[in-house]
Amino acid sequence: MKSLPIANPVNRFESTTIDWEGAAPPAHLEIFEEHSRSILSEVTSPDVPMKWSLNPYRGCVHACAYCYARPSHQYLGFGAGTDFDRKIVVKVDAPELLAEVFAKRSWRGESITFSGNTDCYQPLEGQYRLTRRCLEVCLEHRNPVHVITKAALVRRDVELLAALAREARCGVTLSIPYADDETGRAVEPYASSVSARFETIRVLSSAGIPTSVNIAPLIPGLTDAHVPAILERAREAGARGAAIMPVRLAAEVLPVFLERMAKAFPTRFEKIKSAIGQIRNGGLNESAFGKRMVGEGPRWLAVQALFDAHCRRLGLNIHDAEGDSSEGEPGTFRRPSAQRDLFQ
Repeated sequence: MKSLPIANPVNRFESTTIDWEGAAPPAHLEIFEEHSRSILSEVTSPDVPMKWSLNPYRGCVHACAYCYARPSHQYLGFGAGTDFDRKIVVKVDAPELLAEVFAKRSWRGESITFSGNTDCYQPLEGQYRLTRRCLEVCLEHRNPVHVITKAALVRRDVELLAALAREARCGVTLSIPYADDETGRAVEPYASSVSARFETIRVLSSAGIPTSVNIAPLIPGLTDAHVPAILERAREAGARGAAIMPVRLAAEVLPVFLERMAKAFPTRFEKIKSAIGQIRNGGLNESAFGKRMVGEGPRWLAVQALFDAHCRRLGLNIHDAEGDSSEGEPGTFRRPSAQRDLFQ
């Protein structure tokens, strides 16, 4: 598999680092199978509209330059650069762990978001099928779900997701930050093409699954002008909702992003950095709660106004495309019966 021309930033959780003499070895895909103790993560951030997140994989082959999950790979002793792209941890017992959660009296049948951290439909899902098996557990117990992905592989499970939409609640969000394939490939080298993602919205929407599009991240100086075209193509494909979020460049994400931008867009690189500073109060990142998921300043206000105007024009966000239960709506969750568990 082709390696990426990106080194790992220094791991702030390690006391020593190693510099290779000469060229570093090529980055081949390595898979680490893990037997986890738990599979659901409770999200406490006030900036994220979800409570429960499920991630069958750690690290992501999509290799998106801006991925905010990169620093988390360092907790495993890996790097946030090429290691994140090519050293993938697979939680092989994810479906069984989810079934254990549903068997507990404390579980209330709340919506679970697949891919709060890394993409649950990255290429390894084609082999391991962990996301599908977890979704099958959710369908068996009619537990609401929401899926966030940029992978066309989600089409494989269209019938399963449609059943969840009928029996419980289910929505799918496609992350599409660009209006053309060329720009997308430069920043997200191994993710599904932009065209394939719009077609995926069409396939899922035609099956009765509520879909939405995330313009995430918006990269100022590069994709500001893409907003109208993304929204138009998404609505034409059947999307019901849309959201937008500026690029976040925390910690070790920053050097990975800057290196990729400099190589992919050499004539626009300084403009991109300057534009990011204009929406981040002169810096390249904002880590404070309440500010990190939105921009500020005249440039961001203009982008937000453009986004809002086209959403109104296209009729986006009229319906709830998130698939979560609204307040006061009866839950659909079915707890496993003790008699059935006995026979199993």
